[in-house]
Amino acid sequence: MERIPEIRLYAEHGALVLREGLSICFYMRRSHQEVAQDVRRALETYLRAVGPRTLEWYVDPEGDWQELDHRGWQFIQNKLSESGGGIVELHERPDAVSGYSVEYRGRRLDGNNPDLLSAVTFWLPTEYLHEHGPGRVRELALELGTELPFNSGHAGLAFHFLYLPPDFKALALRYPGMDALELGMTSEELGTRVRGAHWLTFLGQPVLGELGGAAGLRSRLSSPDISVQEMQADRVVVTLGACPEAGDTEQGLLLPLHRELARVLEPWRHHSPYRWRDFSEEEMHRWEHRFLD
Repeated sequence: MERIPEIRLYAEHGALVLREGLSICFYMRRSHQEVAQDVRRALETYLRAVGPRTLEWYVDPEGDWQELDHRGWQFIQNKLSESGGGIVELHERPDAVSGYSVEYRGRRLDGNNPDLLSAVTFWLPTEYLHEHGPGRVRELALELGTELPFNSGHAGLAFHFLYLPPDFKALALRYPGMDALELGMTSEELGTRVRGAHWLTFLGQPVLGELGGAAGLRSRLSSPDISVQEMQADRVVVTLGACPEAGDTEQGLLLPLHRELARVLEPWRHHSPYRWRDFSEEEMHRWEHRFLD
Protein backbone atom coordinates (compact mmCIF):
# COMPACT_ATOMS: atom_id res chain seq x y z
CA MET A 1 0.00 0.00 0.00
CA GLU A 2 3.03 2.25 0.25
CA ARG A 3 2.96 2.51 -3.55
CA ILE A 4 -0.45 4.16 -3.66
CA PRO A 5 0.10 7.80 -4.64
CA GLU A 6 -1.71 10.61 -2.90
CA ILE A 7 -3.23 12.74 -5.63
CA ARG A 8 -5.08 16.02 -5.09
CA LEU A 9 -5.91 18.43 -7.92
CA TYR A 10 -7.68 21.71 -7.19
CA ALA A 11 -9.65 24.22 -9.22
CA GLU A 12 -8.49 27.84 -9.40
CA HIS A 13 -10.98 28.81 -6.69
CA GLY A 14 -9.55 26.15 -4.36
CA ALA A 15 -12.08 23.32 -4.59
CA LEU A 16 -10.75 19.76 -4.74
CA VAL A 17 -11.83 18.42 -8.16
CA LEU A 18 -9.82 15.18 -8.48
CA ARG A 19 -8.33 12.76 -5.98
CA GLU A 20 -7.30 9.12 -5.73
CA GLY A 21 -9.88 6.70 -4.38
CA LEU A 22 -11.30 3.19 -4.58
CA SER A 23 -14.21 2.39 -6.85
CA ILE A 24 -16.39 -0.72 -6.66
CA CYS A 25 -18.47 -0.98 -9.86
CA PHE A 26 -21.07 -3.43 -11.12
CA TYR A 27 -22.76 -3.63 -14.52
CA MET A 28 -26.11 -5.34 -14.95
CA ARG A 29 -27.72 -5.96 -18.33
CA ARG A 30 -31.14 -5.61 -16.74
CA SER A 31 -33.79 -2.94 -16.44
CA HIS A 32 -34.06 -0.86 -13.31
CA GLN A 33 -37.29 -2.63 -12.31
CA GLU A 34 -35.39 -5.93 -12.17
CA VAL A 35 -32.51 -4.67 -10.03
CA ALA A 36 -34.10 -1.96 -7.83
CA GLN A 37 -34.42 -4.12 -4.72
CA ASP A 38 -30.91 -5.50 -5.20
CA VAL A 39 -29.43 -2.00 -5.48
CA ARG A 40 -31.29 -0.90 -2.34
CA ARG A 41 -29.86 -3.85 -0.41
CA ALA A 42 -26.37 -3.13 -1.73
CA LEU A 43 -26.68 0.52 -0.65
CA GLU A 44 -27.68 -0.64 2.85
CA THR A 45 -24.62 -2.93 2.90
CA TYR A 46 -22.38 -0.03 1.91
CA LEU A 47 -23.85 2.28 4.55
CA ARG A 48 -23.35 -0.33 7.27
CA ALA A 49 -19.68 -0.48 6.27
CA VAL A 50 -18.99 3.27 6.07
CA GLY A 51 -21.53 4.66 8.54
CA PRO A 52 -25.11 5.89 8.03
CA ARG A 53 -24.17 9.58 8.21
CA THR A 54 -21.25 9.41 5.79
CA LEU A 55 -23.40 10.44 2.82
CA GLU A 56 -24.90 13.86 3.53
CA TRP A 57 -25.93 15.20 0.11
CA TYR A 58 -27.70 14.16 -3.07
CA VAL A 59 -28.26 15.64 -6.51
CA ASP A 60 -31.90 16.41 -7.34
CA PRO A 61 -33.52 16.04 -10.79
CA GLU A 62 -32.56 19.63 -11.67
CA GLY A 63 -28.90 18.93 -10.92
CA ASP A 64 -28.87 20.93 -7.67
CA TRP A 65 -27.33 19.77 -4.40
CA GLN A 66 -29.74 18.97 -1.57
CA GLU A 67 -29.15 17.83 2.00
CA LEU A 68 -29.78 14.16 2.53
CA ASP A 69 -32.25 14.63 5.38
CA HIS A 70 -35.40 12.59 6.02
CA ARG A 71 -37.11 14.09 2.98
CA GLY A 72 -34.00 13.46 0.90
CA TRP A 73 -33.91 9.79 1.89
CA GLN A 74 -37.57 9.48 0.97
CA PHE A 75 -36.72 10.84 -2.47
CA ILE A 76 -33.85 8.35 -2.83
CA GLN A 77 -36.03 5.44 -1.71
CA ASN A 78 -38.60 6.43 -4.33
CA LYS A 79 -35.89 6.56 -6.98
CA LEU A 80 -34.77 3.08 -5.94
CA SER A 81 -38.28 1.64 -6.04
CA GLU A 82 -39.43 -0.54 -8.93
CA SER A 83 -41.28 2.42 -10.45
CA GLY A 84 -38.27 4.75 -10.13
CA GLY A 85 -35.00 4.58 -11.98
CA GLY A 86 -32.85 7.14 -13.69
CA ILE A 87 -29.93 8.79 -11.92
CA VAL A 88 -29.09 8.56 -8.22
CA GLU A 89 -26.06 10.41 -6.84
CA LEU A 90 -25.18 10.43 -3.13
CA HIS A 91 -22.12 12.28 -1.82
CA GLU A 92 -20.20 13.08 1.32
CA ARG A 93 -19.94 16.80 0.53
CA PRO A 94 -21.24 19.30 -2.05
CA ASP A 95 -18.25 21.62 -2.40
CA ALA A 96 -15.56 19.21 -3.64
CA VAL A 97 -15.04 15.67 -4.91
CA SER A 98 -16.13 13.25 -2.18
CA GLY A 99 -14.17 10.45 -0.59
CA TYR A 100 -17.40 8.50 -0.11
CA SER A 101 -20.16 8.49 -2.69
CA VAL A 102 -22.57 6.27 -4.60
CA GLU A 103 -23.70 6.69 -8.20
CA TYR A 104 -26.40 4.64 -9.90
CA ARG A 105 -27.79 4.58 -13.42
CA GLY A 106 -31.07 2.68 -13.62
CA ARG A 107 -32.01 2.06 -17.24
CA ARG A 108 -35.20 0.86 -18.89
CA LEU A 109 -34.08 -1.76 -21.40
CA ASP A 110 -36.36 -2.29 -24.38
CA GLY A 111 -34.26 -4.66 -26.46
CA ASN A 112 -33.37 -2.09 -29.12
CA ASN A 113 -29.94 -1.24 -27.67
CA PRO A 114 -27.82 -4.28 -26.72
CA ASP A 115 -25.18 -2.08 -25.12
CA LEU A 116 -27.44 -0.35 -22.57
CA LEU A 117 -27.37 -1.51 -18.94
CA SER A 118 -27.97 -0.51 -15.34
CA ALA A 119 -24.82 0.25 -13.35
CA VAL A 120 -23.74 1.29 -9.87
CA THR A 121 -20.47 2.54 -8.36
CA PHE A 122 -19.57 2.70 -4.67
CA TRP A 123 -16.63 4.94 -3.76
CA LEU A 124 -14.24 4.74 -0.81
CA PRO A 125 -11.33 7.06 0.00
CA THR A 126 -7.88 5.49 0.18
CA GLU A 127 -7.93 6.44 3.87
CA TYR A 128 -10.50 3.65 4.31
CA LEU A 129 -8.05 1.19 2.79
CA HIS A 130 -5.22 2.32 5.08
CA GLU A 131 -7.46 2.18 8.16
CA HIS A 132 -9.25 -1.13 7.50
CA GLY A 133 -6.83 -2.95 5.21
CA PRO A 134 -7.23 -4.44 1.73
CA GLY A 135 -8.88 -7.57 3.12
CA ARG A 136 -11.83 -5.54 4.39
CA VAL A 137 -12.14 -3.65 1.10
CA ARG A 138 -12.22 -6.94 -0.80
CA GLU A 139 -14.75 -8.35 1.65
CA LEU A 140 -17.01 -5.34 1.17
CA ALA A 141 -16.75 -5.60 -2.63
CA LEU A 142 -17.77 -9.26 -2.41
CA GLU A 143 -20.68 -8.40 -0.11
CA LEU A 144 -21.90 -5.80 -2.59
CA GLY A 145 -21.45 -8.14 -5.54
CA THR A 146 -23.38 -10.89 -3.79
CA GLU A 147 -26.39 -8.55 -3.61
CA LEU A 148 -26.30 -7.64 -7.32
CA PRO A 149 -27.07 -9.68 -10.47
CA PHE A 150 -23.99 -8.43 -12.30
CA ASN A 151 -22.70 -9.45 -15.71
CA SER A 152 -19.34 -7.88 -14.90
CA GLY A 153 -17.73 -5.56 -12.41
CA HIS A 154 -14.47 -4.42 -10.92
CA ALA A 155 -12.91 -2.83 -7.86
CA GLY A 156 -9.62 -1.07 -7.29
CA LEU A 157 -7.82 2.24 -7.36
CA ALA A 158 -9.35 4.96 -9.49
CA PHE A 159 -9.35 8.69 -10.11
CA HIS A 160 -12.43 10.24 -8.50
CA PHE A 161 -13.22 13.55 -10.17
CA LEU A 162 -15.79 16.27 -10.71
CA TYR A 163 -14.21 16.94 -14.10
CA LEU A 164 -10.87 16.15 -15.73
CA PRO A 165 -8.39 18.99 -15.18
CA PRO A 166 -5.38 19.46 -17.53
CA ASP A 167 -2.96 17.61 -15.21
CA PHE A 168 -5.06 14.44 -15.41
CA LYS A 169 -3.49 13.16 -18.64
CA ALA A 170 0.02 12.84 -17.22
CA LEU A 171 -1.31 11.09 -14.13
CA ALA A 172 -3.45 8.63 -16.09
CA LEU A 173 -0.54 7.66 -18.33
CA ARG A 174 1.83 7.33 -15.36
CA TYR A 175 -0.34 5.17 -13.05
CA PRO A 176 -1.77 2.26 -15.09
CA GLY A 177 -3.46 0.62 -12.10
CA MET A 178 -5.75 3.61 -11.56
CA ASP A 179 -9.04 3.50 -13.42
CA ALA A 180 -11.02 6.47 -14.71
CA LEU A 181 -14.74 5.93 -15.17
CA GLU A 182 -17.65 8.00 -16.40
CA LEU A 183 -20.55 5.83 -15.29
CA GLY A 184 -23.24 7.47 -17.40
CA MET A 185 -21.34 6.93 -20.63
CA THR A 186 -20.24 3.43 -19.69
CA SER A 187 -23.80 2.37 -18.87
CA GLU A 188 -24.80 3.37 -22.40
CA GLU A 189 -22.15 1.38 -24.26
CA LEU A 190 -20.65 -1.50 -22.25
CA GLY A 191 -23.34 -4.16 -22.69
CA THR A 192 -22.09 -7.61 -21.63
CA ARG A 193 -18.44 -6.87 -22.43
CA VAL A 194 -15.82 -6.12 -19.75
CA ARG A 195 -13.62 -3.12 -18.95
CA GLY A 196 -10.39 -5.07 -18.66
CA ALA A 197 -8.18 -6.02 -15.71
CA HIS A 198 -8.50 -4.54 -12.23
CA TRP A 199 -7.38 -5.51 -8.72
CA LEU A 200 -10.75 -7.27 -8.39
CA THR A 201 -12.46 -8.27 -11.63
CA PHE A 202 -15.97 -9.70 -11.37
CA LEU A 203 -17.08 -11.92 -14.23
CA GLY A 204 -20.54 -13.32 -14.87
CA GLN A 205 -22.39 -14.41 -17.97
CA PRO A 206 -21.89 -14.55 -20.86
CA VAL A 207 -18.14 -13.86 -20.67
CA LEU A 208 -17.39 -16.40 -17.94
CA GLY A 209 -19.21 -19.11 -19.88
CA GLU A 210 -17.28 -18.28 -23.03
CA LEU A 211 -14.06 -18.59 -21.03
CA GLY A 212 -15.05 -22.13 -20.01
CA GLY A 213 -16.32 -21.24 -16.54
CA ALA A 214 -14.15 -20.88 -13.45
CA ALA A 215 -12.05 -23.92 -14.39
CA GLY A 216 -11.44 -22.66 -17.92
CA LEU A 217 -10.44 -19.23 -16.61
CA ARG A 218 -8.03 -20.73 -14.06
CA SER A 219 -6.38 -22.80 -16.78
CA ARG A 220 -5.51 -19.60 -18.68
CA LEU A 221 -3.84 -17.91 -15.68
CA SER A 222 -0.44 -19.08 -14.46
CA SER A 223 0.62 -16.67 -11.70
CA PRO A 224 0.19 -18.02 -8.14
CA ASP A 225 -0.67 -14.45 -7.05
CA ILE A 226 -3.88 -14.49 -9.11
CA SER A 227 -6.87 -16.17 -7.48
CA VAL A 228 -10.22 -17.12 -9.01
CA GLN A 229 -12.99 -17.42 -6.42
CA GLU A 230 -16.35 -18.81 -7.40
CA MET A 231 -19.52 -16.97 -6.40
CA GLN A 232 -23.18 -17.89 -6.62
CA ALA A 233 -25.05 -17.91 -9.94
CA ASP A 234 -22.05 -18.95 -12.10
CA ARG A 235 -19.95 -15.91 -11.33
CA VAL A 236 -16.39 -15.38 -10.11
CA VAL A 237 -14.10 -12.71 -8.73
CA VAL A 238 -10.49 -12.63 -9.93
CA THR A 239 -8.07 -11.08 -7.42
CA LEU A 240 -4.66 -9.73 -8.46
CA GLY A 241 -2.41 -9.85 -5.43
CA ALA A 242 -3.05 -9.00 -1.81
CA CYS A 243 -3.76 -5.29 -2.26
CA PRO A 244 -4.50 -2.80 -5.04
CA GLU A 245 -1.54 -1.19 -6.77
CA ALA A 246 -1.33 1.94 -8.89
CA GLY A 247 1.83 0.96 -10.76
CA ASP A 248 4.17 3.66 -12.01
CA THR A 249 5.57 3.75 -15.54
CA GLU A 250 8.29 6.18 -14.43
CA GLN A 251 9.54 3.64 -11.88
CA GLY A 252 9.11 0.60 -14.14
CA LEU A 253 6.18 -0.76 -12.08
CA LEU A 254 4.10 -2.18 -14.93
CA LEU A 255 1.76 -4.50 -12.97
CA PRO A 256 2.47 -7.94 -14.46
CA LEU A 257 -0.61 -9.52 -12.86
CA HIS A 258 -2.86 -6.97 -14.56
CA ARG A 259 -1.09 -7.64 -17.83
CA GLU A 260 -1.62 -11.40 -17.54
CA LEU A 261 -5.34 -11.05 -16.89
CA ALA A 262 -5.73 -8.33 -19.54
CA ARG A 263 -4.38 -10.66 -22.22
CA VAL A 264 -6.95 -13.30 -21.25
CA LEU A 265 -9.86 -10.82 -21.27
CA GLU A 266 -8.88 -8.91 -24.40
CA PRO A 267 -11.35 -10.69 -26.78
CA TRP A 268 -14.22 -9.52 -24.56
CA ARG A 269 -12.95 -6.05 -23.63
CA HIS A 270 -14.99 -3.00 -24.49
CA HIS A 271 -13.32 -0.35 -26.66
CA SER A 272 -14.90 3.04 -26.15
CA PRO A 273 -15.27 5.32 -29.20
CA TYR A 274 -14.85 8.40 -27.00
CA ARG A 275 -11.75 10.33 -25.96
CA TRP A 276 -11.09 12.19 -22.73
CA ARG A 277 -10.36 15.89 -22.62
CA ASP A 278 -6.95 16.78 -24.07
CA PHE A 279 -6.26 13.16 -25.13
CA SER A 280 -5.28 12.52 -28.71
CA GLU A 281 -6.53 9.38 -30.41
CA GLU A 282 -3.08 7.83 -29.96
CA GLU A 283 -2.97 8.71 -26.25
CA MET A 284 -6.44 7.30 -25.66
CA HIS A 285 -5.41 4.10 -27.44
CA ARG A 286 -2.27 3.99 -25.31
CA TRP A 287 -4.26 4.24 -22.08
CA GLU A 288 -6.84 1.65 -23.11
CA HIS A 289 -4.04 -0.76 -24.13
CA ARG A 290 -1.73 0.04 -21.22
CA PHE A 291 -1.62 -3.61 -20.10
CA LEU A 292 -1.25 -5.00 -23.62
CA ASP A 293 1.64 -3.11 -25.19
